[in-house]
Amino acid sequence: MTSLTRGANSPIDTATTTVEVTGARQGTVDLFVFQLGADLKVRTDADLVFFNNPSTPEGAVTLTGGQVTLNLDTVPTAIDTLAVAVALDENVPGSLAQVPGLSVTLTQAGGTSFAIPAEGLTIERSAVLLEVYRRNGSWKVRNRSAGWSGGLDALVTEHGVTVDETPAPTTTPAQAPEPVRRLVTAQSAVAAATSATVDGEGVRTVPGEAKLSLVKREKLNLQKREVAKVLLSKGAASPVGRVVLVMDNTGSMSKRYRSGEVKRIIERMVPVATQLDSDGNLEAYAYAQRFVKLPDVTVADADTWVNTYVHLHGRHGGIDFDAIGGTNNEIPIMEEIIGTLDKGTAVPTLVLFFTDGGFNARAQITALMRTASAFPAFWQFIGIGKSSFGVLEKLDTLTGRLVDNAGFFAVENIDKLTDTALYELLLSEYPDWLRAARKARVLS
Repeated sequence: MTSLTRGANSPIDTATTTVEVTGARQGTVDLFVFQLGADLKVRTDADLVFFNNPSTPEGAVTLTGGQVTLNLDTVPTAIDTLAVAVALDENVPGSLAQVPGLSVTLTQAGGTSFAIPAEGLTIERSAVLLEVYRRNGSWKVRNRSAGWSGGLDALVTEHGVTVDETPAPTTTPAQAPEPVRRLVTAQSAVAAATSATVDGEGVRTVPGEAKLSLVKREKLNLQKREVAKVLLSKGAASPVGRVVLVMDNTGSMSKRYRSGEVKRIIERMVPVATQLDSDGNLEAYAYAQRFVKLPDVTVADADTWVNTYVHLHGRHGGIDFDAIGGTNNEIPIMEEIIGTLDKGTAVPTLVLFFTDGGFNARAQITALMRTASAFPAFWQFIGIGKSSFGVLEKLDTLTGRLVDNAGFFAVENIDKLTDTALYELLLSEYPDWLRAARKARVLS
């Protein structure tokens, strides 16, 4: 094995190359690889490989289990340098010089290997340890061992990546801010665990988004922006509180469960929770004759959640779905949710109640909605299909309530609604209730 001291370089070939960093461990010393052009900047965020983006779009750089694999013959021609870097997690004190045995081993398929120790580091909290770079049509490796005391922010900024931008300044409507972009990394995820951030367009970023792939994160961002647009247009920017989902688990819903429609509905409710729930999670219940409280749907685990808990029958994730029956009885679940509400709180609750019909206990439901009007919750009922929805269709004209605390719309197939149309229907009355509830002191 050849040892390269700081600044030393050596030719390598285009064989598959692996890079292992001794001392790097996610959550303590995080590992990054940058694909850089001639200006030593990334082209886009996708040129940064880390635990939450483990491969470049072309697959030339991949990160698996702490080991980096470089396929040099597939590196885009626009890329001149691959920089392997590390950064101390922001919760870890000290500097990289205090990390025992920090070094890199580069190995090629033909057996050639290099030991590249981190040398000369003192107060740096982030550093590029090695560079693999083009020179006169060939590839070379160099021990860089150069860094920044500013940590991760300094490292990514140096290479053209923006992380955790501060919110854009307040502007007039005629000077709407440009979208504020956010790259979520291992370290920004720690910060998100204590508080959400809001960009200049009112879009919240909540804990857990760091675990999403770049593709899923982009889809979530687009959906969140649609939710934010509705709220802003209704004069209710980010009224953070609590979001509760209730899903019809009766036998008449079987086709919608089998087709995956119910899973897709719940996934599309996650962006609503990221905007409106204090911790970004979606509280969830399944109901039929009885009800069951399900674990919260989180941004990070929504895919796993829907596969675990969206079932009509059987035991899944420790929940016996047969035990709640197969026909409608809305009274128990409505009483349960009302029982979780505190009068006079400043925290609003949005209940998203999905059903395919069967609301036949008109007198009891009417009485419950009148009682519930004194509590800080707005009930948005969503009818699925063409069934008769009984008392739900009369909510707008229901008398005897302190405030109008409910809305209803029906749609035959939610899959056919665009995100813009769905969130407009879902949130059109909620801002009006917020204002009325505050005026009536239902919300403090």
